[in-house]
Amino acid sequence: MHLPRPPWRRSAVWASAALTSATLLTGLPAAAADTGPVPSASASAKIDSALRGAVDHGREVSFFVVMKNQADLAPARRERTHAAKAGSAFDALRTEARSSQKSLTAFLDKERVGHQNYWIANAVQVTGGQALVDQLAKRSDVARIVKEQSYELDETESKVSPAPSVSGASVAGDDTPEWGVKDIEADQVWSQYESRGEGIVIASVDSGVQYNHPDLVANYRGNNGNGAFSHDYNFYDPTGNCPSDGTPCDNNGHGTHTMGTMVGKGGIGVAPNAKWIAAKGCESSKCSDEYLLKAGQWILAPTDHTGQNPRPELAPNIVNNSWGGGDTTFYQDIVEAWNSAGIFEAFAAGNDGDGATCSTAHAPGSQAPAYGVGAYDVNGKIAKFSGFGPSLVDNSMKPNISAPGVDVRSTWPGSSYSVLSGTSMATPHVAGAVALLWSAAPSLIGKIDETRALLDGGASDVDDTHCGGTAAMNNVWGEGKLDILSSIDKAPHIAATVTGTATDKATGAALSGVTVDATTDGTTRTVTTADDGTYRLTLAAGTYDFSYSGYGYSTDTVTGVAVAQGQALTQNITLDAVPLHAVSGTVVDVTGKPLAKATVAVAGTPVPAVVTDTAGHFTLPKVSEGTFTLTATPAAPVLCNGVSDTELTIDADKTMAVRLPARSDASGNSCTPATYSWIKGSTKVALSSDEDAKNVALPFPVKFYGTSYNSAAVTTNGLINFLGPRVGDYTNTALPTAAKPDGIVAPLWDDLMLDKTSSVQTATTGRTGARTFAVVWNNVLFADGGTDRATFEAVFDEATGAITFQYKTVPGNGGRATVGIENQTGTDALQYSFNQTVLTNGSAIRIAQEVK
Repeated sequence: MHLPRPPWRRSAVWASAALTSATLLTGLPAAAADTGPVPSASASAKIDSALRGAVDHGREVSFFVVMKNQADLAPARRERTHAAKAGSAFDALRTEARSSQKSLTAFLDKERVGHQNYWIANAVQVTGGQALVDQLAKRSDVARIVKEQSYELDETESKVSPAPSVSGASVAGDDTPEWGVKDIEADQVWSQYESRGEGIVIASVDSGVQYNHPDLVANYRGNNGNGAFSHDYNFYDPTGNCPSDGTPCDNNGHGTHTMGTMVGKGGIGVAPNAKWIAAKGCESSKCSDEYLLKAGQWILAPTDHTGQNPRPELAPNIVNNSWGGGDTTFYQDIVEAWNSAGIFEAFAAGNDGDGATCSTAHAPGSQAPAYGVGAYDVNGKIAKFSGFGPSLVDNSMKPNISAPGVDVRSTWPGSSYSVLSGTSMATPHVAGAVALLWSAAPSLIGKIDETRALLDGGASDVDDTHCGGTAAMNNVWGEGKLDILSSIDKAPHIAATVTGTATDKATGAALSGVTVDATTDGTTRTVTTADDGTYRLTLAAGTYDFSYSGYGYSTDTVTGVAVAQGQALTQNITLDAVPLHAVSGTVVDVTGKPLAKATVAVAGTPVPAVVTDTAGHFTLPKVSEGTFTLTATPAAPVLCNGVSDTELTIDADKTMAVRLPARSDASGNSCTPATYSWIKGSTKVALSSDEDAKNVALPFPVKFYGTSYNSAAVTTNGLINFLGPRVGDYTNTALPTAAKPDGIVAPLWDDLMLDKTSSVQTATTGRTGARTFAVVWNNVLFADGGTDRATFEAVFDEATGAITFQYKTVPGNGGRATVGIENQTGTDALQYSFNQTVLTNGSAIRIAQEVK
């Protein structure tokens, strides 16, 4: 999306250029485009009606091509442990997607159509018009083609102004349970079963979370327990709204509120000792299919904050989804994948009810595979807004169960609290209840059908059959009102209980914040010691290895501990304090020069970070013995400097020499300063005036983000576009961005134009196998009515696949331009600069492309 042109752009010069270049988007008049034969009736049936209408009149939209073949998830369901289930499902889904998408991906690459491939739904996302849709519908490997949608966060029916900011009030001693927590008898589970969700991990797909809220911070899985945090594998933001280093955020408040109801301290949360993680699948109040799919994949196989290096063994036990809308079945594949991996999912039934009308629940909560949740108030009356069944998707009876959802007080960004209403507020009561159930009866972990049966069996029936059903199960209340105490009473109580206290070996002082891991068959359950050093875990019968760790103390392990059904085992632990040592050193940039203002930290410790001086020198406060990661992060502008993560083993005083690596994108492209060696242009590209674009043949294949190209489009705005000629891209943006253009090389992307003293040329040098190809912008004007001009080029290297940007003259040091590359879907990029004064005359930047 582009900003309106400023008034000075409406000059006669621009108007003439616009008329000249209007047909260059495709190189042919629109009427001449060949859409091919009309698809058959069977092919047309694959195209959903919303997509067919959206591509009318030549429009292009984003849509998903869903493959016919689906992974066999039965083996995953048969696995015994949580880690094994998640790993098996992940392997099956990814293997099937790679195999069945291979032919389609090759076709899209050949047609220069950017695409994103997903494994959890075996779907490929593309952008195109009617001709492309019809071509894809004819393919025998395609099941259906679905327009991208945006779902709504389950918007609250009413919202009371946030309560006064009483930061920390809940954790300061007021543990009175909120009405919903008390109504489902969670507080009775706390006292009668001593279960508060210990050892269970709950996730949310929502608007994010304020991770350091005083009622949430203690049980965030990314909290290292020593003042430091590890956000990789614990928070993921595919939307790009949170800081790029992975720090969690919530730009709406909804996600923080729902998380508080699940795990908040001080009487707010149902399972206040469960751990939590989160995926930000919603941009703010809306949740687009693209981000929900990425979040869905992350839930089954969490990654680092860049979306790389998946680890299914770190999948949560439970995931809450307080969003929905529409009546499609697109998300059903994700729900079934989670279920096969033993991940219990809860979905809001939606707020489109009026207290009487039937079939007002919406997908995904209204789909048969999903566990949908309705809402009721403090007086036990169904909420007027709560969605009723039967389902418009598959006629199944919905909701499955109902929970407190009116005037629910919970956590809110700004370390405050807010009172909200909606099925969004009811659903996390169910997710938290499952955490209590699985903590009290761990033999049920990962057993979805058995867990649903216990929730259903424990619910209090409410007789309202005006939308169909019976007193025991109907389309208004589902199975009835959630009663987690009753469900746990009916559960198999065969677990062993392990308790203990962690103390300092020398002083006998209780140690809070010590991490206790109990591992069997690759699955680890984790709790953290309380302020008095105590911990409690319920475990299924088996043989466990225990690990006890905390900053400043040596890690201790106890292996081969056999626990039997119903056993009460006490396992105290004493830890030895370890010595402290001085750590200092120097940080240099990617070229080896001392780097000032870099932040140096010891990850996973409470040691305060420090900043390097003008000579790149740093001195840290003393660090305890152990093995850590020393992180050095450059200050803005970061240019080609990446973040250094160096293993640091402390057994004596240390002096470190840290050199920052070349910064890279998720695809492995990295940049480094290069030696300037100007290549003069020799062949003119037929560009003129303003907003012009032309295709040029490449003398050798250029591989760009995994796809080889024999031609590219060059524009007046300092862009090379591999996906075809485009005009109108005069407003440069930060990279990556979902907005067009995609598949670009941007040596100097700005609003530029040519006059009679300007030109764009190409030049090929060298012999076959060692050639270079340069695209040169000579003396081009900035289209702001001024006299500034720039001369720069992009050089492609045949032998190495590298791209080099060179700058002969660059007014303003590039302070209003974008410099970098972006992939064909706008999801990955290596940005050198955006509107920063960092370029100099006679300089060069080399981007090395990973060869696969």
